Amino acid sequence: MKVLYLTSEAVPFIKTGGLADVAGSLPKELKNLGVDIRVVLPMYETIDEKYKSMMEKVTEFYVDLDWKHQYTGIYQLDFDGVTYYFIDNKEYFSRSYPYGFGDDAERFIYFSKACTLLPKEINFKPDIIHSNDWHTAMVNVFVNDFRHGDSYYDDIRTLFTIHNLKYQGVFDPDVMRLAGLDGGYFNENDLKYYDAINFMKGGIIHATAVNTVSENYAREIHYPFYGEGLDGVIRQYDYKLSGIVNGIDYKQWNPKTDKLIDYNYDIKTIKNKSKNKLALQKLYDLPQREDVPMIGLVSRLNEMKGMDLVRYILDELLSEDIQFVVLGTGEYTYEEMFKYFAWKYPEKMAARIYFNSKESNKIYAASDFYLMPSISEPCGISQLIAMRYGSLPIVREAGGLKDTVVPYNEYTGEGTGYSFSNINAHELLFAIKNAISIYKDNPKAHQQLVKNAMNIDLDWQISAEKYLDLYEKTKA
Repeated sequence: MKVLYLTSEAVPFIKTGGLADVAGSLPKELKNLGVDIRVVLPMYETIDEKYKSMMEKVTEFYVDLDWKHQYTGIYQLDFDGVTYYFIDNKEYFSRSYPYGFGDDAERFIYFSKACTLLPKEINFKPDIIHSNDWHTAMVNVFVNDFRHGDSYYDDIRTLFTIHNLKYQGVFDPDVMRLAGLDGGYFNENDLKYYDAINFMKGGIIHATAVNTVSENYAREIHYPFYGEGLDGVIRQYDYKLSGIVNGIDYKQWNPKTDKLIDYNYDIKTIKNKSKNKLALQKLYDLPQREDVPMIGLVSRLNEMKGMDLVRYILDELLSEDIQFVVLGTGEYTYEEMFKYFAWKYPEKMAARIYFNSKESNKIYAASDFYLMPSISEPCGISQLIAMRYGSLPIVREAGGLKDTVVPYNEYTGEGTGYSFSNINAHELLFAIKNAISIYKDNPKAHQQLVKNAMNIDLDWQISAEKYLDLYEKTKA
C-alpha cells in the first residue's frame, strides 16, 4: 500500500491546531503497519533551522497558475522513520504564520496543485492520496480533473479527512482561473457555494472516500446545527462518509516518563499524582491541600468550547469546596471572565491567560477532573490526555467526546469520566457536582474510575489499523 499524505501542518515542524498532532502521529503508526507512506507539507519559513539543515533537495518543477509559472522546490527529510517532502516557494510560504493572509486561496491552490503533480516528479505512484481539511481539499478536484488528459491518475484513489467542518476555505470564484479549472465546476453540484467557491465542498464531492475524526461527529454533521452549511452535501454523499476517532501518542503522553511534570507516576504509583497537585497549588498560589478536588481546563477560550456554559454557573460552582485552574487564551470576554473570578475567589480559582505546554502537562497531572463542556468537538485530544494522566473528564456528549469518554455508572462501577447531553449550563453544573460528590463521599469508586481511565487503550495504533482498512476499501 502506497500513500501520499498531504497536510498543511505536522508536529514537530509546524503546529497551529489538532491537525498537526494527527499528521505527526498517524503516518508513523501506518509506517509500522507496513504502509509506504510519504508526508507532504509546505516549507514554511518558521520551520526550525535544525530540521531544514537535515533536508536534501531532490528535484524542482513548475506549477502553472493562470499566467503565473511558479517555481516548486522539493526537499526531502527522513525523520522518525517517515519520509517527508517539503514544497518550497518563498512567495507563498516565507511568512510569519501559516494562514490568515489575503492570498490564502492562491497559496493553497498552488500547494494542492503541486501536491497533485508531485508523485510523477519523485517517481512515487500512490494507491491513495490522503488529503486533510480545506488546505488540501482541492487535490481531490485536481486528481479528477487531471484524469481527463492523463492516464497516470486513472487508478489513483483519494481519501479526504475532515478535521473540523467549521473551516471550509470559502473564496471568490475568480480563483478558479488560477486553479486552471473551467467554468463547468462553478455549479451548485460542484464548487459553487452561494456566490463563492468552497474548497471543502469540492473535497467532499470529488474524493473517492471521506472521513471525519470520530464516529459521532460523522453522524452529527448530517444535521444543520453541526453541518456548518454543508449538511446537505454531507447527506448527499453519505455513502462515502465514515468516522475514525483520533488517538494519542502513548510515548509522548505518559505520566511515568513525562519530564515536564513534578512527580512521575503510573497506575501502580497513583499516590504520587497528589504530589503534583500540591506542586501546582504552590505554583499558582492556591492553598496547598491534597483533599480538595481540583478541576483543570486547558483550552482555547471561545463559544464553541462551551465557555458560555461555564460563565453561567461559575459563581455557583465556586461556592463549592473546590479548586479550578484555567490555562489558555481566546476571546476577550472569556479571558476577562476568568480573570475576574480568579480575583473574586483567589483561594479557589487560578486563571493563567496564556499558553504554556509545560504548565498544561502539570495541569493534566495535578487535576482530579478535566473540564470539556464543548458545544462542538470533532474529536478532541485533551480528554484523551486527561484520562491517560488519571484526570477524569467532565464532558458534553458532542463529537469525539461521546465516543471516547464512558460516563460513570454507579451500579456497575464502569466509566472513565462524567458527561451531560444538552447545551445547558445547569446540566454541566449537576455533572460537576456529581463528580465532586463521588470524589468526597465514595473515594473507592473515584479511584476505580481513575484506574479505568488510565487503563483505557487510546493509542494511535488502533486508529491506524482502522485507517489501513479504510485505505483497502477505498483502493478496491
